[in-house]
Amino acid sequence: ARAGGRGTARRHSQSAGDEEVYVAHRHPLGFVRVSLTTRSLDEIVVRAQRDVLVSGLLAMLGAVAFAAIFSRSVTRPVAELRDVTRSIAEGDLTRRPSLASAGEVGDLALAVTQMADQLGTRLDALEAEELLMHAVLESLDEGLMALDAAGRVVQINGRARAILRVHQPVPFELPDDELHEVVSDATASALRGESADPRDFSLRGRTVSIASRPLSTGGAVITLQELTALRRLETVRRDFVANVSHELKTPLTVVSGYAETLLDEGIAPDDRRRFVQAIRTNASRMQQIVDDLLDLSRIESGGWRPELANVDVPSLVTDIVMACSVDASRKALELRADLSSPVGTLRADPTALQQVLRNLVENAIRYTSDGTIIIKAERIASGPAVRFTVSDTGIGIPEEHLPRIFERFYRVDAGRSRDVGGTGLGLSIVKHLVEAHNGDASARSEAGRGTTVTVVFPGTPV
Repeated sequence: ARAGGRGTARRHSQSAGDEEVYVAHRHPLGFVRVSLTTRSLDEIVVRAQRDVLVSGLLAMLGAVAFAAIFSRSVTRPVAELRDVTRSIAEGDLTRRPSLASAGEVGDLALAVTQMADQLGTRLDALEAEELLMHAVLESLDEGLMALDAAGRVVQINGRARAILRVHQPVPFELPDDELHEVVSDATASALRGESADPRDFSLRGRTVSIASRPLSTGGAVITLQELTALRRLETVRRDFVANVSHELKTPLTVVSGYAETLLDEGIAPDDRRRFVQAIRTNASRMQQIVDDLLDLSRIESGGWRPELANVDVPSLVTDIVMACSVDASRKALELRADLSSPVGTLRADPTALQQVLRNLVENAIRYTSDGTIIIKAERIASGPAVRFTVSDTGIGIPEEHLPRIFERFYRVDAGRSRDVGGTGLGLSIVKHLVEAHNGDASARSEAGRGTTVTVVFPGTPV
C-alpha cells in the first residue's frame, strides 16, 4: 500500500487459524487494512461452479433434444423417400412420398412423385404396345421367332411353336436335329447381314418354308410357313388337270378319228352308221363329264345351297328303283328296295337327294355282273336323321382304295371304269351333296364280295 496506494495478500492467519485474504489501502491518517476468510469465497465459487455446471448440462440436454427433433424432422422424409424410391425401383409404382415436407426435401418428394407418375404412364403404354404386338404376332398365319447372336430363341409365337412342336419357355436353344441345321443355315446368313430367301424343307413329313432377316441389334428373325396343305392342293390341281385331260382325250380321239373316217365317201352304210353311233356315244360321255364338273364346281364354290323341303322317302326310293330297273334288267340283276323300317318324310333338297341315291344305284349296277342290289332307308333312333345304304354283290373295292373313292376321277381300275361308262365323278358329287346337308358319306367293301355305300342325311335345317 505504501508503494502503490493499495496492496493485497493471501496467507494463513495465525490468529484466525485459517487462510484469509488481506487488502490494505492508504489513508490520510495512515493505512486501512481489512481481511476476509476464504471459506465464504470458496463457497461462492463452488456455488457458481455448480450453477454453471447445471446450466451447461441443461443447455446441452436442450440442444440434444432440439437436435433430435430437428434431425427427425429432416431424416423422416428422407427415409420415406428412400423407401418409396426403393419400391419404385422394384416395380411397385403405387407408392408415393408425402408432400408435407417443406424446402428442398419437399421439392425432392414432388420430383419423385412426378417421376413415378410419368414412369407409370410410360410403362402402361409399353404394356399396351406389348399386348398389341403379342396379339398381332399370335394372329399371324406364319410362324415367327427371333434369335439372338448365340442362336437362342428369345421370342416365338404360337404358330411357330405348333410348326416346330416346341413348348419350353424362352429363351431356349433349338434341338440339335435336322431342324437345327436348317435354322442354323438361315441364321448364319442373317448374322452376316444377308437376308435368306424362302426355301422349302421337309419336317416330320410336312413341307415347311423358312426365311430369315437380320436384326440391327444382332441376331435374326426367322419366319416359318407350313405349306403341306398348299402343296397337297397343288398336287390335287395337277392331278385334276391331268385326269380331266386324260378323260377327255380318249373320247376326243375317237370322235376325231371316226369323223375323219366318215369323210371317205366309200364307207359302207353299216360302217357309217356304226361310226356315227361311236361319235355320239363319246360325245355324250364328254357331255356327261362336263356336266358333272360343272355340278361339282357349283357345289364347291358355294353357288348351290340345298332348298329344303319335306321329301316322302318311300316314294322317292320306289321311283329310283323303277327308273333304274331297266338298266338292271339288261344285266339280269335283281334291284329292290328295303323299306321294312318306317321312314316317313325327310327334310332335304329333293333334287339333291334323288341325284345322290340314283348315282349310288347306277354305280352299283355299273360294277355288278350278277347278283342283287338293295337300296335301304331307315330312320336313326326315331330322330329326324335318315340313313340310306346301297349294297351290291359286285366286284368290290380293295381295302387300300376305300379312303380315296370319293375323290374326283379316282378309279380303282381305270380301264374297267371307262369300259362301263363311268366318269369318275359320281361318288365325289355324292359326297359333296351329302356334306352340303351336314351329312356324312362312307363305304365299306371287300374285293370280290360287293360294296355297301352309306349316306346319312340329318334331316335338320342347313
